[in-house]
Amino acid sequence: MMGKTGRRRFLGNAALLAGGLLLPEMVLAAFKKDPRYRVAVCDWMILKRQKLGAFQLTKDIGADGVEVDMGGLGNRPTFDSKLSDPVVRQQFLDTSKSLSIAISSIAMSGFYAQSFAERPEAEVEKMVQDCIDTMVQMNVKIAFLPLGVQCDLVKRPELWPVIVQRLKTVGANAEKAGVIIGVETALPATEEVKLLDETGSPAVKSYFNFSNALQAGRDLHQELKALGAKRICQIHCTDTDGVWLQNNPRINMKEVKRTLDKMHWSGWLVIERSRDANDPRNVKKNFSANAAYMKSVFQ
Repeated sequence: MMGKTGRRRFLGNAALLAGGLLLPEMVLAAFKKDPRYRVAVCDWMILKRQKLGAFQLTKDIGADGVEVDMGGLGNRPTFDSKLSDPVVRQQFLDTSKSLSIAISSIAMSGFYAQSFAERPEAEVEKMVQDCIDTMVQMNVKIAFLPLGVQCDLVKRPELWPVIVQRLKTVGANAEKAGVIIGVETALPATEEVKLLDETGSPAVKSYFNFSNALQAGRDLHQELKALGAKRICQIHCTDTDGVWLQNNPRINMKEVKRTLDKMHWSGWLVIERSRDANDPRNVKKNFSANAAYMKSVFQ
């Protein structure tokens, strides 16, 4: 029951609202939050790896944000990143703000081809630390770390101990910086849970990729539920290239949303692939179609 003070405050606000002094927009703004699900694209997949033009293209595509890559790796001692230059870094931040295109995450896509487990330990630690430093400087909370083809733990289980040991170091450094490293593996969800639990860091989580589960013939919904909302920091929400998401019989995206809703998960859904195999280089067409579809389902 409303007390005298609360009643007076309510009546006072109602009078202000009636008199046009308390604008409805001001009232709504107090309750406004980011949407539960936001849609991003990968800058390297829209052919704008670490380029300022990625922001405008992302806006043209109709996504809410962009996952910015750390640059090439190859045999270098660390990433070929322009973001280590404070002037360039500020240009990225200014462009992000001016176009209202968020930076959803920082990616270390170089580890798709390079071995997180077999490159010299000091090199790997520096690579990841450079990414963490960039995250802190750009106020980005999540990084993408794929274990890649050379560290496929399904095919190479002998790498498990060294990967856990290195992830523990990564986790400790990420915890100090207040950021999260999202790891993509080829493991079934139950095994990935074991990997994360053995690593034992709240700063190392799963960066879930739909296509890994689908290609292995695993149930996408069961995989998500097995990992659980607290272990998944971000999602690559696409399949391999072939057809757009809306035409893909392997994914019922409305059911995926229901699963994520029931899990009380929220965050960035990042479009990586699902390009039309007949026109794979048509960036704007492919990613606009997928972004529009994801927004129609999730927003």
